[in-house]
Amino acid sequence: MGGIMVSMPDPPKVLKLDEIDALPGPGTLTWRPVRHALGIRAFGCNAYTAQTVGADVVEPHTEDPELGHQELYFVASGHAVFTIDDQRYHAPAGTYVFIPDPSSHRHAVASEPDTTVLSFGGPPTFTPSAWEWAFRAAAIRGSDPEAARAILDQGLVSHPESPSLLYELACLDSIGGQNEDALAALARAIAVKPEIRAWAQEDEDFEALRADPDFLAMITTD
Repeated sequence: MGGIMVSMPDPPKVLKLDEIDALPGPGTLTWRPVRHALGIRAFGCNAYTAQTVGADVVEPHTEDPELGHQELYFVASGHAVFTIDDQRYHAPAGTYVFIPDPSSHRHAVASEPDTTVLSFGGPPTFTPSAWEWAFRAAAIRGSDPEAARAILDQGLVSHPESPSLLYELACLDSIGGQNEDALAALARAIAVKPEIRAWAQEDEDFEALRADPDFLAMITTD
């Protein structure tokens, strides 16, 4: 009797950078094919290392206009000097360099020995998760509620039924004394994610609603 085949999730892969083969690239570039080594399919990812000052850590190039890839570089160690459309940028370790326009010409060389630059690239089709807006709004809710509301409004354009964004909006409205709006947003959040009732039961942001019968009915569990 045949059994039901259950697909197993792909296991994680953990590699140190120096475990990935270092291959010669164009010019003086030393390339480590991170994407290939890890089997990443969501975006391009590579690493470039330079042992000596003046060696390339990003080869001179523009991106293929048909693919339209944006590129993000991160200087993991050392110090790189980028030239982007004839403008120079110093990028010590810990620096991000984002190039949104595929047609921008870019090149980078090491200005310190043992410089490593990581690159990430792909087409601009990604939609950020709702939590990104929720976290940003929560961080400034008390200090700048208008800016927090603007952030939530932006997030709700992409995620109109996100329970985390609706819950954060309910918190903001409750703190601001907009009780009806707070209840409406909270009701929408609970409709999508019922376990939010438990969040609201203990959340100090709803202190002004504690005696409201509609709020009490909303957060009561059977």
